[in-house]
Amino acid sequence: MAQRTGRIFTYDEALALFPLVRDRTASAVQELEALASDSATRESESEEEHEELETASREVVARWAAEIGELGCQVKGLWLVDWDAGDGYYCWRHPEPALAHFHGYDEGFAGRIPIT
Repeated sequence: MAQRTGRIFTYDEALALFPLVRDRTASAVQELEALASDSATRESESEEEHEELETASREVVARWAAEIGELGCQVKGLWLVDWDAGDGYYCWRHPEPALAHFHGYDEGFAGRIPIT
C-alpha cells in the first residue's frame, strides 16, 4: 500500500479546490507553450539558447508543482494531480474538464475509474 502523507480531502473539498488547480495548471501550460513558440520563431537556436529554454521550462514546471503541493494536492506527473481521499485518490489530468476520476493507492493512473 502506498504511504499517505498530507491532507485528506472529501470529494466536495476536492471539487471546491479543483478550479484553482485547473487554472494554475492552465497558466503553467500556457507559459510553457509561449516559451516553445518563442523558441520556434527563431531561425536558429544556439546551444546556450537551448539550455536557457530548458532551464526556463523546468522552472515553470517546478513552480507549478510547488504551487499545487502547497494546496495540499499531490503532483503525480506532468499536469497530473491527485487529491488524497483517505482510501485512494481523486485524479485529474490537464486538460480534462472536470475532476471525475478515482483510483486506489496501488492502481495508479492506469487504474482510474469514473466517479459516478
